[in-house]
Amino acid sequence: SNRIVPALKSVKRQTPASSSFITLTGIRGRIGNGNSDTRRSFHQSTFLQEKKTVKVTYVDPMGDEIVVDAEVGKHLLDIAQDNNIELEGACGGELACATCHLIFDKDMYETLEEKDPEEDDMLDMAFELTDTSRLGCQITVREDMEGMR
Repeated sequence: SNRIVPALKSVKRQTPASSSFITLTGIRGRIGNGNSDTRRSFHQSTFLQEKKTVKVTYVDPMGDEIVVDAEVGKHLLDIAQDNNIELEGACGGELACATCHLIFDKDMYETLEEKDPEEDDMLDMAFELTDTSRLGCQITVREDMEGMR
């Protein structure tokens, strides 16, 4: 039977002034029935796009403000945990608890996507529920959230 057995020879990370990319070189595979010395090599470059971020401010229960760079497209729960902000997320973002409960300013709250009924059910279990409460695992960072508190 034909088979290809790949072996990655090297990975080089290069950072030119304009962008970052990884170059994979020396990928070889034995082609054929295993008795053949036929080999194939190729070179591939993959450009890594720079991730867009916005400044977001988390305010802890004591009123202390923590400003972080939030990657556009990530959930607020993940941003908090990536930055060692105390936001539990006991269910791992699976919408099965309310431990990532966040309270938004009214103006920002009004720009968020509508809540699913499941999120509303989970919020019923949250401490200190407000009219602008949401779960951090359900809110995805957008570019227009720059400066959000």
